[in-house]
Amino acid sequence: MRRPCYLLLLVLLALPAHVLARVESAEVTLDYVAKKAEERARKPFRSPRADLPAVLRQENLDYDKYREIRFRHERALWGADKLPFNVEFFHPGYLYQEPVRVHEFTLTHVQSVRFVQDFFDYGNLRIQRQIPAETGYAGFKLLTPLNREDKLDELGAFLGASYFRLLGKGQGYGQSARGLALDCGEGDRPEEFPIFTDWWLGKPHREDTELRLYAILDSVSCTGAYRFVIRPGETTSVDIKAVIYFREPKDVLAVNKDRKPLKTIGVAPLTSMFWFGENSERKFDDYRTEVHDSDGLLMRMENGETLWRPLNNASVMRHQRFTANNIRGFGLLQRDRDFASYQDIFNHYHQVPSVWIEPQGVWGEGDVHLVELSTHAEGLDNIVAFWEPKAKPQPMQPFRFGYTLYWTRETDRTLSENKVVATRIGADGRNPKRREFAIDFTGPKLSPFDENNPPAVVASCSDNGAITEAQVFRNRFSGTWRVILKMEPKAGNTAPVDIRCTLKKGEEALAETWTYHWSPP
Repeated sequence: MRRPCYLLLLVLLALPAHVLARVESAEVTLDYVAKKAEERARKPFRSPRADLPAVLRQENLDYDKYREIRFRHERALWGADKLPFNVEFFHPGYLYQEPVRVHEFTLTHVQSVRFVQDFFDYGNLRIQRQIPAETGYAGFKLLTPLNREDKLDELGAFLGASYFRLLGKGQGYGQSARGLALDCGEGDRPEEFPIFTDWWLGKPHREDTELRLYAILDSVSCTGAYRFVIRPGETTSVDIKAVIYFREPKDVLAVNKDRKPLKTIGVAPLTSMFWFGENSERKFDDYRTEVHDSDGLLMRMENGETLWRPLNNASVMRHQRFTANNIRGFGLLQRDRDFASYQDIFNHYHQVPSVWIEPQGVWGEGDVHLVELSTHAEGLDNIVAFWEPKAKPQPMQPFRFGYTLYWTRETDRTLSENKVVATRIGADGRNPKRREFAIDFTGPKLSPFDENNPPAVVASCSDNGAITEAQVFRNRFSGTWRVILKMEPKAGNTAPVDIRCTLKKGEEALAETWTYHWSPP
């Protein structure tokens, strides 16, 4: 039911003038934002960095100074109205060099939310008078009664480039999602990072259980409009619809004369961290046995096959592509939920969410990409996964897509029942030229089998290696089935060896297909 306009205007007039800009009569929809994005795409990209006051630039506002600035929780947007969602803003500056414009909208009106210094406690800093009201924010966080009805918890944050993170009940922050990934993992060119530059936040009603947001994404190569519908819960979901306009080549070259045509367009990108785990062959001097926000990539293919690709931190960057026409779903999962696997009382890796993506509609021909960067520390995200369409969008032609993101620990939903639960790798004790893989499978389809009637192992690898042994054993200690797989790379081989393994009964697959990209040391 639409609220009467005069009630809205009375509410707006009651707010401080320095917080609000002019009120516009408008219905904010994806088309409303897409028209603005299309207009912007007809001109060369202009970075919001140019609007950042000098006092907030990194050379003047370092890490320690930036940490002194804190948002005043009592000034949260919608907090005074006791609504089911609140918004707190991040201050621009330091690493966050691109100010973000924020708007609030109702069913019939939209207004700008100006930068307000009183929203922040600056500690010992004396910089307020040097920050104009038109500066904008770095981003924002969302709050809602996620874990308890009487307490606001963080639901998510939108901060930096096009990154965002969400939480479900009982979860802690882990991996991130992005709006778009351009030329990610390409060795012959730098990656282009689009940024969310403008936001429209839909003011909720008291009874609302979902929050609606819109955004403009901008970059040298393209501009786009995004709609987010966020539903918090045990698993938090967000429906995303987007319309992207890729700029004409002349407008791209006007900003960067050396920019090559886009090689890779990454849809629904996820970014995570994998330092080491049970399958790691590179060892690090650390008291913990595993350190990662995700331990594998799960993919559900058009033909019904489900692939599980354990993540790895190799000594060099690796970029693997999986043919994924009409992909049914993919995501980076944290499958190991046992605190004993991590032994970290500060970073709760056993509670971070897996993120699963399901396309809306048919995406058509394309590939799932997995990029693994080499890292020596846990502070850097080094894993990226996304889907790339085979047909490249043409300049200024609307490129539309939609998908749903699920932030889950699989406590209320199951992504894959018959699955791989562990991967371990080492040298063959009888032949050091060979690598030995111990792969544990479990699931209801495997329950009817026993030691006298085991499932069949089906294994293969690329031509630069050979499978020398593949056996399956019942693990009576864990109730799983363990495949012992031995692979010998060809003499002199320096390229990665692709390996696959699954369990079958006749032609029926009983579990996921385990796939691995083994790199020589």
